[in-house]
Amino acid sequence: MSTIIAPSILAADFANLQRDIEIINNSEADWLHVDIMDGMFVPNISFGMPVMDAIHRHSKKPLDVHLMIEKPERYLRAFKDLGAFQITVHEEACPHLHRTIQQIKELGCKAGVALNPHTSLNTLEYLIADLDLVCLMSVNPGFGGQKFIQTTYEKVSRLKELIVTRGSNCLIEVDGGVNFETGLKLVDRGANALVAGSYIFNSANPAQTISDLKKKLAEL
Repeated sequence: MSTIIAPSILAADFANLQRDIEIINNSEADWLHVDIMDGMFVPNISFGMPVMDAIHRHSKKPLDVHLMIEKPERYLRAFKDLGAFQITVHEEACPHLHRTIQQIKELGCKAGVALNPHTSLNTLEYLIADLDLVCLMSVNPGFGGQKFIQTTYEKVSRLKELIVTRGSNCLIEVDGGVNFETGLKLVDRGANALVAGSYIFNSANPAQTISDLKKKLAEL
């Protein structure tokens, strides 16, 4: 299986959102990553429902929706209806995480759990077999362009061991500070999907940046 590249629309030019979505449409990217922030779970606000609707109408890539919000179960149906093929919720925001995962699956979406950098993998030990994806935050969530947290490499390796031990088929996604250098190391440790924002959208040629990264990862 080739490594999944999911550009984060949070790093796009919001004044030219359709243009940047079209760039991703015409690239080798696999998914479009959409961060939803509520200003409460994280200290920032990103997209509301109208913008999500616009992204859905213009994107030709599957929408990988990452809910960085409190009580995400309130909005699962809404994001499904707005085009999400996969919905990821934070372990830290869900007191009844198993129930929330089941609700996502009942909607017909892939279900993921995100972990903040400080959160232990032990929280997933008895849930990992029910997940389609685990998203490891390699920066503190809320803002793009942050420096990559080096301990993420070890966390990816340990998560891979847990997945194998529990007989799970879930993917490992890493979100934050991903670039050419960190991306290669993460995939070497067991990551299957990379979320990249600033690295892609701040480059001179985003589509070429994605292509170059895909090509190099395929050589591993």
